[in-house]
Amino acid sequence: MSSRQDLYPSRQQAEPVWMERQDPVVYTQDRAEAPLAPELIAQFERDGYMVIPELFSAVEVAAMNAELERLRTDPAVLVSDKAIREPQSGALRSLFDIHFHDGLFARLASDARLAGLARFILGGDVYIHQSRMNLKPGFAGKEFYWHSDFETWHVEDGMPRMRALSASILLTDNDSNNGPLMLVPGSHRHYIGCVGKTPKDHYQYSLRRQEFGVPDDASLSRMVDLYGIATATGTAGSVVFFDCNTLHGSNSNITPAPRSNLFFVFNHVENSLQAPFCDQPPRPTFVANRGPLKRLDIAATECT
Repeated sequence: MSSRQDLYPSRQQAEPVWMERQDPVVYTQDRAEAPLAPELIAQFERDGYMVIPELFSAVEVAAMNAELERLRTDPAVLVSDKAIREPQSGALRSLFDIHFHDGLFARLASDARLAGLARFILGGDVYIHQSRMNLKPGFAGKEFYWHSDFETWHVEDGMPRMRALSASILLTDNDSNNGPLMLVPGSHRHYIGCVGKTPKDHYQYSLRRQEFGVPDDASLSRMVDLYGIATATGTAGSVVFFDCNTLHGSNSNITPAPRSNLFFVFNHVENSLQAPFCDQPPRPTFVANRGPLKRLDIAATECT
């Protein structure tokens, strides 16, 4: 383990440890030029997430779904390390590094509706830390257990501070039945140091089912007692933005209706990755971008 300062230690203690957040949530103080309504900024700061309905048009969503289907059925894609399968059915669960594919998803990563908003909240130039498409097919889509993304990105990737956020573009209608994203509003203000040493090559199975770096039952119960659970539902084209430290998860999808989304993680360029805060080597770059960092050239465009 490095001797450098670890502001958010985890997986090092015999018991769970609660810490208060040491970083801002919204970094830009001058909000006169905000790209969204003040009440939404206030909600993001208070709750650690917000949903913007129908940020992308039906035409754009159709183009995104067509590209998703092309990648989902590409034999070369399915056998790559970037394709993550369901642990039992073998169905495609996630595909990483989608912004490196030329065309639509690369343009989408720089779209002002996503990257411009991330730049405002994070207070300056941003880059893509991680991108992927997530699929929860009807009847077979498995759950994502409760976790804070930052805990994993900090411990296993070496992300120093809480200066990142995620944007999840809904490509299908997300209702209360088909395994939508659930969040604990307000949980981003606390950090839970988890128990359990990081295993070797943890990413190879944590991307299918995470067991290390998840809060213990008592901590989760306490957090939910404090803040409750919110469900991020919306129609296709809506976008869920959430802070890197907001506790979230989702249930299995046992309905006939599939659920899919595109997922982009924006990190501030001054918060780039260091050595992991554990005694394991860094995860692959398709999971955690180590560079060379590419500042996003943010543009207003139609993603078709």
